[in-house]
Amino acid sequence: MRSTFKVLFYLKRNAPKKNGLVPVMCRITVNGKIAQFSCKLDVEEKTWNVELGRVSGRSVVAQEANRMLDKIRVGINQAYQKIADRDNYVTAEKVRNAYLGLGMNHETLLAVFRQHNEDYEKQVGKLKSLRSYWKYCTVYNHLAEFIEKRYKVSDIALRELTPAFITDFELFLKTEKNHCNNTVWSYMMPFRKIIYMAVNNGLLQRDPFFAYSITKEETKRGFLTKEEIKLLINGTFKKKSYEVIRDLFIFCTFTGLSWTDMANLTKANLQTSFDGHLWIITNRQKTGTESNIRLLDVAKHIIEKYDGMAEGDNRRQTEGNRTCSDCRGAKEEGEAKLLPVPCYANCKNSIKVIARKCGIEKNVTWHMSRHTYATTVCLTNDVPIETLSKMLGHRSIRTTQIYAKITAEKVSRDMEKLSQRIEQMENFICQTI
Repeated sequence: MRSTFKVLFYLKRNAPKKNGLVPVMCRITVNGKIAQFSCKLDVEEKTWNVELGRVSGRSVVAQEANRMLDKIRVGINQAYQKIADRDNYVTAEKVRNAYLGLGMNHETLLAVFRQHNEDYEKQVGKLKSLRSYWKYCTVYNHLAEFIEKRYKVSDIALRELTPAFITDFELFLKTEKNHCNNTVWSYMMPFRKIIYMAVNNGLLQRDPFFAYSITKEETKRGFLTKEEIKLLINGTFKKKSYEVIRDLFIFCTFTGLSWTDMANLTKANLQTSFDGHLWIITNRQKTGTESNIRLLDVAKHIIEKYDGMAEGDNRRQTEGNRTCSDCRGAKEEGEAKLLPVPCYANCKNSIKVIARKCGIEKNVTWHMSRHTYATTVCLTNDVPIETLSKMLGHRSIRTTQIYAKITAEKVSRDMEKLSQRIEQMENFICQTI
């Protein structure tokens, strides 16, 4: 509800000056609450029009006094409107202080967030990842939408943040944006970092996230079995684009690269190592960590199949400060791309269609190729998890353990090995008891 707002000029008759003039006061009323101050203007009491709150007459003195009062009124109205647009509540004291220039350091949430994102963007590619920058941009956009819908203002003062604001924003993400718990968690964490920064910089006295808690739920990361990989490989398609996207998915399945990291590959990323084998040497865009992957024959075959077919069009589309999702992974002009990678949206949608055409009933996502590499290609074939962690470019082996699905095939094979190793001991025990 919009605040009731009124500006009144009146005389302070109980404090006349020695020259007989009376001070003019300004009274600001918002929702019945009053704040007042001196206009630094003295007038003759007999010339004052109480009803109009102005000096009567057409004298030069009267005109100058009224011009000053009009200027004050305009300034107060502007201060009120600015506060109403910025904060979720307006008080008479805030309007008075804003007009007088008192306590003007009213930092707002979105202003602080924007500044953070601008500073963060400057570090992308050096100390920060582009993916993290996009995450902060997404959270900012959600917050802006939430504040507009919930409070009907364009921004909110930091000092007005409450625990209720935090929980209401979480509910907004779950209900109106239809995000699952883990997505909400991934958005609330960057928001919390912004608030921590504000507290540390002295912009906030109290942390509204105090006592707030949200837990990331453990999720099942799907992967393709050997049989399902074969179904993909044996698939035939009328559309050439489907074959390309299928091959790129298989490439990721046998390298463990994410779509973005695959799209960013250049010929410079292929290097012959000390062992005489060809390796992919790259840094993950998500984390900036190094990822070294020996090329298996499948991946080498796909590179050879599409040699020289990568598009040279490196045009980038931007929306604000954010690279459009259809152009993620685009390389700067002059760098030769390794593979002809269509836009992400095309790859993401097409691989689902391709999987269905190949008789795979799972909801296949592009990231599933990375899970498949970790599980079906590596762990199932006895690649140590420490080695896998290095190839995947994980900062911590704990991250790799999320991917560490042990297939039934591997369990069966490991138990068979165990049975063979302890066969003699088992025979002895069985004969004895």
